[in-house]
Amino acid sequence: MTRVRVAGVGLTRFGRTPDRTGRDLFAEAALAAREDAGVPREDIEHLNYGNFMGAFAERQGHQGPLMAEAAGLSCPATRYEEACASSGVAAREAVKSIRAGECDVMLVGGMERMSNLDTAGVTEALASAADELYEVRAGITFPGAYALMARAYFETFGGSREDLAHVAVKNHRHALNNEFAQYQREITVEGALDAPPVAEPLHLYDACPITDGASALVLVSDEYAEAHDLDAPVSIAGTGQGGDKMALQDRDHLARTPAATAAAAEAYADAGRGPEDVDVAEVHDCFTVAEVLALESLGFYEPGEGIGAARRGETAIGGDRPVNLSGGLKAKGHPVGATGGSQLVEMTRLLRGDHPNSDAVSGARVGLTHNAGGTVASAVVHVLEVVE
Repeated sequence: MTRVRVAGVGLTRFGRTPDRTGRDLFAEAALAAREDAGVPREDIEHLNYGNFMGAFAERQGHQGPLMAEAAGLSCPATRYEEACASSGVAAREAVKSIRAGECDVMLVGGMERMSNLDTAGVTEALASAADELYEVRAGITFPGAYALMARAYFETFGGSREDLAHVAVKNHRHALNNEFAQYQREITVEGALDAPPVAEPLHLYDACPITDGASALVLVSDEYAEAHDLDAPVSIAGTGQGGDKMALQDRDHLARTPAATAAAAEAYADAGRGPEDVDVAEVHDCFTVAEVLALESLGFYEPGEGIGAARRGETAIGGDRPVNLSGGLKAKGHPVGATGGSQLVEMTRLLRGDHPNSDAVSGARVGLTHNAGGTVASAVVHVLEVVE
């Protein structure tokens, strides 16, 4: 089975850019990835593209061929939609295609344009990733859903709003030097605790922002990389995907995310690795409690132990296993269709040494990305390694 290497990566600055179109955003990220890879556009055989809310935000479906054209490609293109895990799944399917020998060179990425809608419009669009019949009609929104999960966690395992505030403070600090981050400013625990409530126990700084942005990667087979003498020191060594019941009321436990547990188990087995091998991780912290749930699902902590990780400094720069050195969704931003690809871009940069926070993980050989859809009804995990 061929090894899949990351030949090049590209991002736009994440933030609010309501005057830019989605195709403009994706073209910027795709061009950056192609230039970083040094791969001719005619060698790219397929585009795997993630987008969730284009039909809401831009009244544009059928985005695959549109984004291929924007990227200057004349190859087939497929759009993947798995809510916030859309481009993570797009990347997973690209890895499978290259391993199967169907392609040697693929462009992978995603885009979301959100800020041209008002907050109510974004909330309505995002809510479509929940169960329309049994959740949306009852008025559930994702802040409310994750608030229920946070309450269940506190009731089952303990913890407090202050523990969650430490997650937000850590991720804002990590974003300070990331030129692609939406928020490059520090916050304090006191400020997070005093911020307005969104859905108790979650307050303003527990939630990720509304974000526009795009991500892209050029993935190639080991054989192509060697034949063309590419500088591609990072490989995607493992990939896994899991699923769960859509509606919260149908789940066995609100303080667990079994879709992520299953995705991680598959990715670890695929890579021949375990959680103990991971040096650095990017996890899906759409809300602060989501980072806690991810840490436990990935096997970094036992259930009930992840809540204090940020407070103890274990997931911060200088800790045993830094998490979300990009700033995470919390501070870097969350353009939903682009997020999974963005995590892979950030991890690649961290491992190859050209990320502003690479010095914090000098010598790291194994990284992990965790991308979730909805209230983790979908999850995809990738294990990345430095090629020996």
